[in-house]
Amino acid sequence: MTPTVASLREDVQSIVDAWKPQRSERQGRRHLERKDFDELRAAGFLRTVVPEDVGGMWRDTASSTRTVCDLLRLLATADPSVALVAAMHPSVVAFWLLNPDPSQPLWERQRQAVFASAEAGEQWGTITSEPGSGGDIARTRASATPTDDESFMVGASYAVTGDKHFGSGSGIADRMITTAIPAGEEAPTIFALDVRGRPWDGTAGLTLIAEWDGVGMAATQSHAMRLEGALAVRLAREGPFSELAAGAGAFVATSFTAVILGVLDEAMAVAKQQLLPKSEDLRAYERVEWTRAVNDHWLAGQAFEGSLRAMETSDPSALFAALCAKEAVAELAEATLARLARVLGGGAFSRRSPFAHWYEDVRALGFLRPPWGLAYDNLFTMSFA
Repeated sequence: MTPTVASLREDVQSIVDAWKPQRSERQGRRHLERKDFDELRAAGFLRTVVPEDVGGMWRDTASSTRTVCDLLRLLATADPSVALVAAMHPSVVAFWLLNPDPSQPLWERQRQAVFASAEAGEQWGTITSEPGSGGDIARTRASATPTDDESFMVGASYAVTGDKHFGSGSGIADRMITTAIPAGEEAPTIFALDVRGRPWDGTAGLTLIAEWDGVGMAATQSHAMRLEGALAVRLAREGPFSELAAGAGAFVATSFTAVILGVLDEAMAVAKQQLLPKSEDLRAYERVEWTRAVNDHWLAGQAFEGSLRAMETSDPSALFAALCAKEAVAELAEATLARLARVLGGGAFSRRSPFAHWYEDVRALGFLRPPWGLAYDNLFTMSFA
């Protein structure tokens, strides 16, 4: 039976309810479990960004964005690492989903191929960042050479070579996008990789440089890879890919923000549960810090709501609103977790405490698409536009 938005919400809630009792074990993980993603696939999560007319659940930006973000926010209350990797799928598919162009037939055929991939249960991810790029995926030194090899989907085949890092969901994703500069050209563009079952020993174009060892989002398998003649399919759309990034940017930023806000939601709920029995005995400083944490959590929620409303009303400044919300939530979440630790005491930073893990997890938002420096460059420029 084809899942509906309502049934998907119920199924994801059931998944979250089953995962939460496993929190201690999950926070100790340094790897992803395929079973988790199989559950999300079976529930229909991957189809949230497949258009309704081809069997999915996506209607339009105004009515479907909140559904995706609410699900990611809910997932993050149970497992931030799984939620972040899950967020990569809609964020990547959005490059095709949110940039229709009937004037380019090949592009439209490629869009349909991407939708068919997601409809078939193939999970998309990204491995675009490069060392020294400052998080700007356009600042790539990777190269791409045309090849006669048969492509795995609509589009021209290329062999991509270059070093990449932060390939979140490596080993879980079926398809990944990256950036490279095509031979004989000056501007970079996007390429799609088929990474299903591909070994990481260099025999199939991928060499593992370093396994992910982050203290935050520890189980995302955001490995660093060297691409060496890796078979890829070029983005079929003519024109600079910066236009695609602009079309999908608000959705992508809000999706990542939803994950961090979900972590913050759960941290506040657990802290409240722990503090309630002794709330009357809290010192004045502890009461103030708790109240400020409550206020900051509320502000983070309002910022997130503002970014959603901007997309739901087709506000021309939706990208600016989404980026403002992302940076605001990044700062508020980190500050709030620090306040909770002051109220809860030194035990909050024990490895046995969920708060120590959550603190490092929420800090991840400031370093995600785009990271602090690039984000504020963009905000500065847009503030005068």
